[in-house]
Amino acid sequence: MALGAALLSACDLVPTSPRPEPRAPAPVVEKVAVAPSARSEALSAYYATVQRQLLAQGLLRKDGGGPDTPFAKRNLIDNFIQIAAFEEYTIDGLSAQQSGNESRIRRWNKPIRMDVEFGDTVPEDARQLTQAGLTKYNSRLSRIIDRRISMVPAGGNFHVAVLSVDDLEGFAPRLQQLVPGLSTRVAQELIDLPRVQYCAIFTFFDSAAPNEIDSAVAILRAEHPPLLQEACIHEEIAQGLGLSNDSPAARPSIFNDDDEFAFLTRHDELLLEILYDPRLPLGTGPAAARPIVEAIASELLGGES
Repeated sequence: MALGAALLSACDLVPTSPRPEPRAPAPVVEKVAVAPSARSEALSAYYATVQRQLLAQGLLRKDGGGPDTPFAKRNLIDNFIQIAAFEEYTIDGLSAQQSGNESRIRRWNKPIRMDVEFGDTVPEDARQLTQAGLTKYNSRLSRIIDRRISMVPAGGNFHVAVLSVDDLEGFAPRLQQLVPGLSTRVAQELIDLPRVQYCAIFTFFDSAAPNEIDSAVAILRAEHPPLLQEACIHEEIAQGLGLSNDSPAARPSIFNDDDEFAFLTRHDELLLEILYDPRLPLGTGPAAARPIVEAIASELLGGES
């Protein structure tokens, strides 16, 4: 990525006319929220039904696991390799497609600065709730990976967009602004989410450092009820840190498409600790990573088999 800078100069100005009379302050114009469209309201009803059904099945658990979800070192190692060293999707510059291929250990090396933007229909109370949830969650993640994740008003490298279905439809040009060099075709593919896909995360890499995450964009649907929205925050932000795949064997875990757990579990915290352990080199493939992961997991679990 090329960076450019412009240097602006200024000179002193000598007044040549009397100072104007002070003006009355401009009236404050409050931003009026845009009413959601009919299809956005229909989608809100759909996701509210989804959440009720998941809860009725005992899913979207908040407890992080317990006696019914034991895991041992071997589980943790196998799950880590599958989740951190294999790809769920690939973006080849022309298209985005499901992968499942072997990958490499990838993570952030530079400071993570997160900014959030909202679609016009997102009400103020929902914005505040999302901001507060992200701030609290990022504090937790910062402790786990020993790397600060700071919230910034704009100009971040980890972007979170909370969008209604109508906002999402026109988001491709904005996505290209956030990720310079992204083609129109790929940008459009990335935002073309079926309604069964609750949310999405995309990570991007500089060709000069292909195993260091350069930026990320998370898309959260504005139509979600609070619990489903918070579950999306937990999964997508954690995946954006480098745990990019899912595994049906991972339990208790949010890196599993079964929706059993809504929030990051202790198992998942350990996955992140392993990923950000400096003994695990960037770019390591699955086979080479395994003995290193075994050593780290043994320390974290006290040698439990």
